[in-house]
Amino acid sequence: MQIERVRQILEAARGKRILVAGDLMLDEYLWGEVQRISPEAPVPVVRITGESRYPGGAANVARNVRAFTDWTGVLGLAGQDEGGAGLAAALGEAGIDVSGLVTDAGCATTVKTRIIAKRQQVVRVDRERTTPPSPAAVAAAFEAVERLVPTADGVIVSDYAKGFLTQELANHILRIANAHGKIVTVDPSPANPVDWAGVTAIKPNRVEALRAAGLHEMASGAPDMTKVGTRLLGQWRTRMVLLTLGEEGMLLLDRDRPVVRTPARAREVFDVSGAGDTAISVFTLALCAGAAPEEAAWLATSASGIVVGKLGTATVTPSELIADFEGNR
Repeated sequence: MQIERVRQILEAARGKRILVAGDLMLDEYLWGEVQRISPEAPVPVVRITGESRYPGGAANVARNVRAFTDWTGVLGLAGQDEGGAGLAAALGEAGIDVSGLVTDAGCATTVKTRIIAKRQQVVRVDRERTTPPSPAAVAAAFEAVERLVPTADGVIVSDYAKGFLTQELANHILRIANAHGKIVTVDPSPANPVDWAGVTAIKPNRVEALRAAGLHEMASGAPDMTKVGTRLLGQWRTRMVLLTLGEEGMLLLDRDRPVVRTPARAREVFDVSGAGDTAISVFTLALCAGAAPEEAAWLATSASGIVVGKLGTATVTPSELIADFEGNR
């Protein structure tokens, strides 16, 4: 892509409004250093030197989008607990609209705690309890859809199979979005087989795509991902499928255009967590800003390549994206 075109798309993206719906989480990071092995067990003793909290899960998608836009909102569920309070605070600090954050005393906020020692993740601890939201919480979520979707330029659905995205809620999101002509993209979870027929694009990674296509138990041989994507295009009844393939880049299948492959750019990888969040964020935002699908795929590939070079659930800035394209002319 020409750098002038990259700048044009990013400038147009600044004024777009993106709503992110899905499973919200809180990411905690305990930073420290290892000086010895525990006498109690053959494990390192980490002396904690700092702590950080960031929006995680679907909330990390919103955090990625917010780096490029003046308005980003979330639609999701949190418990009335310490994790929920921390999540609301982290979203507020990131400048994300939390008017669609539904709280439920019967639900627990998913919290993922990572202990990092000298850029190396030592262990991750997950605290979660998947319970159906209360009728009051469901009603609040439906009301938020009716209030927020019409005002957004695009909707990103980020499914981590934590119980928030039911078929009923999915149908409601699509009904309102389609009635107002909104772009809708989905980052799916094979563990939550919701039907998203009619959305603009669905973005699975390799494992998710193979599982959805029924090929995850292949005995040998590398599957043809173009054929896998073509199968999913018909199976999911969506306009586009964007396959994220790690070090192989991305593969975009569009009903109206030839297949596009965007190779990954070689760089040192520190942490792949959150790369998929970055991909769907930039891809969707670019579409909303008027980019052609192949342009959106190139921008998403570049952004994902940048974020894996950072530690933790990081984000990418417009200036970093511009610099990446300038450096690869």
